[in-house]
Amino acid sequence: MVEIELSAADEARLDALARATGRDRAFHVREAILDRLDDLEDLYVSERRLADNRAGRSRTLSLDEAARELGLDG
Repeated sequence: MVEIELSAADEARLDALARATGRDRAFHVREAILDRLDDLEDLYVSERRLADNRAGRSRTLSLDEAARELGLDG
């Protein structure tokens, strides 16, 4: 269970959305959290990969290099 505090204005927005869609508040809160979790997970993976690249622990390839390595240059 997660407990959050919202401003009165945000609670009013959430209530209005629930009324307009016929869904309860919990549905919209859950959807918003799950959507944002996907974004955060992607962000953290990207940041780790960028740090690895900058530290020399990985490398990047141009499109042509990737095609050659995959045997797609034909």
